[in-house]
Amino acid sequence: MENLPLLVPLVIFVPALGAAVNFFFGARLGEKWSGYIGCFASLFAFVISLLLLVYVTGTNGAAAVVNPPFLDGWLRIESINLDIGWQLRVDSLSVTMMLVVTGVGSLIHLYARGYMHGDKWYPRFFAYLNMFLAFMLVLVTANNFLMLFVGWEGVGLCSFLLIGFWWDKKAPEGWKNSNAARKAFIVNRIGDFGLLVAMFLIFWTFGTLDFFKAGELPNTSAKYLVGWQEHNGLLAHGADDHADAADDGHGANVVCVPASQRVAETQEPAPADDAHGADDGHGTAEPHSAPNPLASDIRNLHCDNHHFDSAMLGVFGQTAERFGTDDVVDFGGFQLAFDDVIFLAALFMLLGVAGKSAQIPLFVWLPDAMAGPTPVSALIHAATMVTAGVYMMVRANVFLWELNHAGYIIGLIITLVGAGTAIMAGFIALGQWDIKRVLAYSTISQLGFMVAAVGIGAYVAAMFHLVTHAVFKALLFLGSGSVIHGVEHGHHHAHDHSHGDHHHDQEEFDAQDMRNMGGLRKRMPITYITYLIGTLALAGIFPFAGFWSKDEILADAWYEGFQLNETSGFIAFGILLIAAAFTAFYMWRQIVLVFFDDARTEAAERAPESNGAMLLPLLVLAIFTLLIGFINVPKATPIFDGIYHPYEFKHFLEHSVSSVSKGHVLDFNMLIAGIAMALGIASIVAAQRIYKGKGLASNKRDQLETGGASRPLFRLANARLYWDEIYASVIEQPFNRLAGFLADRVDWDFLHDYFHDSLIKRGFDSIATLLSQPIDLGIVDGAVNGVGALVERAANWMRRSQTGYVRLYAVVLFFGVAAVIVLMLLPFIQSLLQTGS
Repeated sequence: MENLPLLVPLVIFVPALGAAVNFFFGARLGEKWSGYIGCFASLFAFVISLLLLVYVTGTNGAAAVVNPPFLDGWLRIESINLDIGWQLRVDSLSVTMMLVVTGVGSLIHLYARGYMHGDKWYPRFFAYLNMFLAFMLVLVTANNFLMLFVGWEGVGLCSFLLIGFWWDKKAPEGWKNSNAARKAFIVNRIGDFGLLVAMFLIFWTFGTLDFFKAGELPNTSAKYLVGWQEHNGLLAHGADDHADAADDGHGANVVCVPASQRVAETQEPAPADDAHGADDGHGTAEPHSAPNPLASDIRNLHCDNHHFDSAMLGVFGQTAERFGTDDVVDFGGFQLAFDDVIFLAALFMLLGVAGKSAQIPLFVWLPDAMAGPTPVSALIHAATMVTAGVYMMVRANVFLWELNHAGYIIGLIITLVGAGTAIMAGFIALGQWDIKRVLAYSTISQLGFMVAAVGIGAYVAAMFHLVTHAVFKALLFLGSGSVIHGVEHGHHHAHDHSHGDHHHDQEEFDAQDMRNMGGLRKRMPITYITYLIGTLALAGIFPFAGFWSKDEILADAWYEGFQLNETSGFIAFGILLIAAAFTAFYMWRQIVLVFFDDARTEAAERAPESNGAMLLPLLVLAIFTLLIGFINVPKATPIFDGIYHPYEFKHFLEHSVSSVSKGHVLDFNMLIAGIAMALGIASIVAAQRIYKGKGLASNKRDQLETGGASRPLFRLANARLYWDEIYASVIEQPFNRLAGFLADRVDWDFLHDYFHDSLIKRGFDSIATLLSQPIDLGIVDGAVNGVGALVERAANWMRRSQTGYVRLYAVVLFFGVAAVIVLMLLPFIQSLLQTGS
């Protein structure tokens, strides 16, 4: 079991390999085999994640850091002592995310085999899906911020490719899809700027980006550590029968190794019964006091949250040690207190979370992401991209915990962002007609629940809701895809269209508009039942998953506000309670408009049930929607108390989330559960009375739109609170006007017409004229031409001697010979004259 963490690189490698195969060979392999390869890669990663879960649970939460052999020393600059490794971390938090990503992702892959049947880009689609999983798995297994950022940017790239997957449709649909992809990409880059600044601050402050330090153990006072030794791909686990073994709080005896006994320089065998030796349960013993030559490769992590060595926690451990001290960070021209730097880093991280996890003000990209195929919507909204921000905040919980308990308002800010997003998106969902857009705003709202939970310090509740939401939101999105698929086919049947690539048929009929549906309960019974289960879970109705996770957030908010008198708790409890009521109302409105009453179009009348490849994932997700909530049943829950061990998920996470055991652990609160359930049921009843049996008002208007008091509110919700219009008027249009001014006036009129044409071109022409006319033609050509004219004149003058008379030539020859003789005798004559003188 101790070598199971060595499998973690395969979690990333296999989906990446599947993507590569489909990229380069998918067209030759065809639809069948490219789908098999994509699904196998995802399922294989899920199996590896299950094995890693076995490892974490089997070692009482012990964690490991694995260096893939080919990526050792990923970024290394010895001159500045920089060493950032491509390190994969296996702990309870990363394994939780791996299971969500690969488990839900695998079901989405299986569903996509049926949904994308007939699409001409089928192999490319599965290549993108596999690549999406690979980058998300890089993100959640990273042991440092830089590796996390690689995955962070990778999922952003994949979302761009998948949201705009059908960019080649005929206008205007193709333009709409490509614009949605660009919108998602650009808005996320704004959030990424925040994360980059936070990383710069962290690196400047700590000199490292590692979450958890992997290196030689210092001499610390920490008493309990689990020792992991890594060298050349081999892990050796050391257990200890130390008398001070700790209890993990729920009945399991945690066997730990004293930190002082893990420091060594050489390795020598020790007898198994030595006081410092330990039998690991596999017949081997590891010496603790003997020197160890591999001390630099030792990975040491806390055994449980009560006994952890903060010095071994890298950036987070240093934060725990330095926070509240007089440390300052020197930025060259100025200095900041260490606590203030952490506060700034947390704020910039929140900006990154706002982009990736669709929070105010950067949520506007997520509803438009519905332009992609429905499996993409499910993958983005349920299992992968949007959960990355929540995961990162939970991973960085030490920052938030220390700030919250030092008087900083970071928790209040995060709570305001999350709670505001939850109620805002919930209200907008009340007025939407697109079946997927309702779910998109629902996702934004539920992400707000998770972010608000982080703000009040309820990290387990945030992760719990992340897990349950991934399951039932995937169920709802895939269910909506089944509905759309059936309505599209019904429309084709009604108009005698072929069943080919229906995804690319350009028609005015909108198969996603709920006004074109109705009565599908009888036509698509399995889809209806599974969709109903997902709706009840999202609405927080007992005993489905959403009841447990949403109520835990509300209970934590109630405790934070009414027991601890924290402002963030009051805000979270009040706003999230209203948002929960909105959730139940708009989801039941969707149920009635889609599945009840009579069909409102011929397409709905002829809609067939989806094929088995699409229904099987729906059934599996429906079963898990019913069961997944029981992983964290609180203590003192009626009926379940004594059957399930309370807070199993909390105990699982406390080994990797250092602030979990510092927070409060609450018993089941019947009052909170009762209030939330009552609001949910009341909202469902209200939606039933408003919509059931009444259909839509004239001109396909909503019943709320025809009412007096509700009309302006519905129109406000339908207009999405004019967020896009506000951004268009405040940001987009001024930006376009500025860009137009820079392009037309500055670039074209000034730089091109005036500066280029008037200054550069005219100046060049003037200089060229000067060089060509007076200098080139006057001086250079004049000199050359003058020499030629002189030669010509001399030749003309000499030509006169050519008379053609022989006697003249003889006389000239005579004078020439005489001249030559004189020249030859001239030296002799000169010497005679000199002698005579």
